[in-house]
Amino acid sequence: MQIIRHAAALPTELSGGVIAIGNFDGVHLGHQAVIGQAGSIARDLGAPLIVLTFEPHPRSVFQPDAPAFRLTSLRAKARLLEQLGVDGLVVLRFDRALAGTPAEDFVSGILMRDLACRHVVVGEDFAFGRGRQGNVGLLKEMGPSGGFAVSPAVQERTGDGSVISSNTIREHLRGGRPDAAAALLGHRWEVDGRVIHGEARGRDLGFPTANVRMGSHLEPKPGVYAVRAGLEDSGGAVRWLDGAANFGTRPQFEGEDARLEVFLMDFSGDLYGHLLRVSFVAYLRPEAAFQSLDALIEQMNQDVVDARACLAASC
Repeated sequence: MQIIRHAAALPTELSGGVIAIGNFDGVHLGHQAVIGQAGSIARDLGAPLIVLTFEPHPRSVFQPDAPAFRLTSLRAKARLLEQLGVDGLVVLRFDRALAGTPAEDFVSGILMRDLACRHVVVGEDFAFGRGRQGNVGLLKEMGPSGGFAVSPAVQERTGDGSVISSNTIREHLRGGRPDAAAALLGHRWEVDGRVIHGEARGRDLGFPTANVRMGSHLEPKPGVYAVRAGLEDSGGAVRWLDGAANFGTRPQFEGEDARLEVFLMDFSGDLYGHLLRVSFVAYLRPEAAFQSLDALIEQMNQDVVDARACLAASC
């Protein structure tokens, strides 16, 4: 899959494609349905499948002081989209200038001139352009003269009729329900980030941990999790390791900033500066302060036992 940062620089072989447009944060089952619909049309037309998305997420531009909320980094999003058979990922820089572009100019300038799209697939509630005045109706209105067709994708729903949405997934993760989030994502939720130096307390306690930079990822419910951690080698192959992770402020040591600390089972080595993928499998317990370090170490040993059992059962 090719990643294109400027629509005007689209390679010739990706021109005239079927384009799915959206933020696709999480690439959940609803997003997968939209992209799957676009992929089916692309195969029928013999055209490339293109996803058009925006970075940073518009919410971070309009609400810069809001708590972190991203389900997926661009890196993770690209990886998931490639697995869905996407040929090209066009990443538009979202800023106030793009937000202020009239919807008609977005269609004529980006979709028609730069991408020469043949078909556009969007969610039925998709809105774009200045004041969010663009919608499926406008796309259909401009389609005939622009040489492209439009297909709105119906929202995917769960068995009880609830719409599958990124917001619902965020609620599950903030509530300590990674299994429920995974059911809507179609994959386990992951945080990917660089391993940074911490305070080495875990090493002193006999549990050396990798401190992972959260960046703009959503903060899940504080506590201890059973996780799997992926280490990518220079060739792109990923080695998955069982682990136990703590996310939170470390009340035992009166911490203030929330951190993700991952203990990798049956592993030794230097991870500083490496990218680590942390896949959340199950919530084990809330954070807590203990009467002594010995009591904390005893609980950490139990956490590892519980995480091993949980991970073995989830295979």
